[in-house]
Amino acid sequence: MAVWALGLNHTTAPLDLRGRFAFALDQLTPTLHSLRSSFGASRHPDVEAAIISTCNRTEIYCAADHAALDHTVGWLAESGGVAPALLRSHAYTLENDQAARHAFRVASGLDSMVLGEAQILGQMKDAVRAAESAGALGSTLNQLFQRSFAVAKEVRTATEIGAHSISMAAASVRLASQLFEDLQQTRVLFVGAGEMIDLAATHFAARSPKSMVIANRTLERGEKLASRFGGEAMRLADLPGRLAEFDIVISCTASTLPLIGLGAVERALKQRKHRPMFMVDLAVPRDIEPEVKALSDVYLYTVDDLAQVVQQGQAQRQAAVAQAEVIIDAGVQSFMHWLGQRGTVPLIQQLNAQTDAWRAAEMARAKKLLAKGEDVDAVLEAMSRGLTQKMLHGAMAELHAGDAAAREQTAQTIARLFLRKER
Repeated sequence: MAVWALGLNHTTAPLDLRGRFAFALDQLTPTLHSLRSSFGASRHPDVEAAIISTCNRTEIYCAADHAALDHTVGWLAESGGVAPALLRSHAYTLENDQAARHAFRVASGLDSMVLGEAQILGQMKDAVRAAESAGALGSTLNQLFQRSFAVAKEVRTATEIGAHSISMAAASVRLASQLFEDLQQTRVLFVGAGEMIDLAATHFAARSPKSMVIANRTLERGEKLASRFGGEAMRLADLPGRLAEFDIVISCTASTLPLIGLGAVERALKQRKHRPMFMVDLAVPRDIEPEVKALSDVYLYTVDDLAQVVQQGQAQRQAAVAQAEVIIDAGVQSFMHWLGQRGTVPLIQQLNAQTDAWRAAEMARAKKLLAKGEDVDAVLEAMSRGLTQKMLHGAMAELHAGDAAAREQTAQTIARLFLRKER
């Protein structure tokens, strides 16, 4: 059994390229079906697959009898509308132990923009649930991810890898406080109502801004989140007309196209008499048109722009990385041992089937003899002799086959298998 991974992340690919390969959670099931069907039943039957897609990474994990990295690269390139060569130049491909090590490091927060951040673990669990619901998760990938979660838990409890961690949401508040002297005098707009917006709203709420508004496509979901912070909800369709009201805009949706365009921001600035606006686009693909960043009264940050801020505290966490890597090494070795044992399963099944057939044949023969009135002891003796002869026939034949060297090697193997002494 082979395991392989293909991915691109914040260290290997620019934001706009990552945006081409971003999959919302509700897109994962049809996407996984497309990926698995692309392999073809004849060439790669029963391919297991899972896709992890976040603002910082998109990764595909697969398992099958034989690795098919080239095909996986081709499929992903086509889905994103780019040439395979371009994708390869910004992607990483991993097999077997390296794929497992990468999954363990991602789950443990060692491969994140924010070293030690815990959000990726929840995102991985969501991806695994989606793969399971789509029928794409088999025993091999299930083992890989369950072991990833176990390793991540051990890393977080046995090391200080998460200490001093600065999240994207916390970084947004820190940058906003550098622009505005008093955040209590600001009006904050959150676009979206997902996990990242929830986290950002929690951080901003702690600074008690003048008002907080949640703009979401589904008003009910926006109202539910806004009620937790004493805020207001509005429909996404009303955003262009109300944009000028807000000093701070934090956006993170699953939209495939920008929701806030250059024209809307220019009109908002004019209404604000060019008072500054602080904007953070945490979405991949972008929610805010990149041209907005060129406006003189707008301070626009993307997930990649936040890198320097979130790296603060990195030095304090480096000491824990070495400890985490030791835990991960042990996890990789354990998984590869399990994976190696999986290769013997078909042989074990064949052996069990063969011995069951022999046993059934000898039992049927014994029952016939007993029905004829044969002596019980004689029948049992014949049955036991028949079973042992069937089990030893192949070994005996091999002892008389081949040259002297082959017979010697066979003899040693047979002695090891059949003449083991009880301890």
